[in-house]
Amino acid sequence: MNKLFLNLVIAFVSIGIGSFCLNIFNNNFDTLNTKRKTVSIETLVEDSTLNVRAIDLVKKPQEFLVYLTSRGEFGVLLPKYFIEHVDSLSDLPFYNHKINLSKDSLKLNFRAMAIRDEYGYGITIGNPAMVYSLDADLEKNKVVYQENHPKVFYDSMDFWNDQEGIAIGDPTDDCMSVIITRDGGNTWTKLSCEELPKAKEGEAAFAASDTNIAIVGDHTWVATGGKASRIIYSSDKGKTWEVFETPIIQGKETTGMYSVDFYDEKNGFAIGGDYTKPNATINNKIRTHDGGKTWQVVANGIGPGYRSCVQYIPNSKGKELVAIGFKGIDYSSDAGNSWQHLSDEGFYTIRFANDSVAYAAGKGRISKLTFRE
Repeated sequence: MNKLFLNLVIAFVSIGIGSFCLNIFNNNFDTLNTKRKTVSIETLVEDSTLNVRAIDLVKKPQEFLVYLTSRGEFGVLLPKYFIEHVDSLSDLPFYNHKINLSKDSLKLNFRAMAIRDEYGYGITIGNPAMVYSLDADLEKNKVVYQENHPKVFYDSMDFWNDQEGIAIGDPTDDCMSVIITRDGGNTWTKLSCEELPKAKEGEAAFAASDTNIAIVGDHTWVATGGKASRIIYSSDKGKTWEVFETPIIQGKETTGMYSVDFYDEKNGFAIGGDYTKPNATINNKIRTHDGGKTWQVVANGIGPGYRSCVQYIPNSKGKELVAIGFKGIDYSSDAGNSWQHLSDEGFYTIRFANDSVAYAAGKGRISKLTFRE
């Protein structure tokens, strides 16, 4: 039983929320889509004022969900067994512990976070951009990086390992904004544009689902969007970078890749489109079999239109995908060649706990999704 789990037990068996520390947190692809799925949706949190685009899972030794909101809240969804000694909560399957990091003079909007088993970090959008070290005790949350610039806007975070992590954002100069930590998140350094590919005019990224970054081992893929939508790639945890073109729809501020995921070092998928034309299905789904160097449009004119998030289902050999957005949930069993529409219920972002259970968040709610054949 690791340190995180012990901290959680101590915190929630003692009085109130306690002060636990969140130092929380190739393949034949041309087969027909013969596998069918259904999805059941269980609402865990429902609040009409809620807007959640940043979620993550702590999986060891027990699984629970953490999230950040557009109004500066940091939440932890704890399973019932943590708190079943509390009679008033005995009818609930979980406990939603939530604190608000915003202050009267500082309204925070979080759209990205990265969680390790021992700690967690979140980053705000807008000016100033701030990376918070997250803790369930309100007084222990602290800013570990701040960037002031009229154009600053960070979109996504992720970690390579327990010590090294990355966040990416829109350009403030003539390259994408990239900040990196090599000491477990205690300090962050912004890369200079001399170290990064030059951005094209109107190239940025979307803070839609905290999935602009995909990491497999030391390999990192960053999806940009807008008037230009490309893949910024590093093979060595952000030390060197190169850029690859994509055929996804682009040319307007609202077009491009909104989400990218890689199953392994070779096979990846990206989705997006134009959120102002959510039913358009032309050139909004692309796939690579060579590590992102080249991309091909798939399911052109069919399947889902604009979606804000795509994820591979674990243990699916790179064939099964789920895409979600405010127009619903879609599933592919053949690496994106064909799609099945599972639900009209809208979400912004999704994370898989295993090959049948995922958690999704969006406007007004956080839900548990169970997929069955």
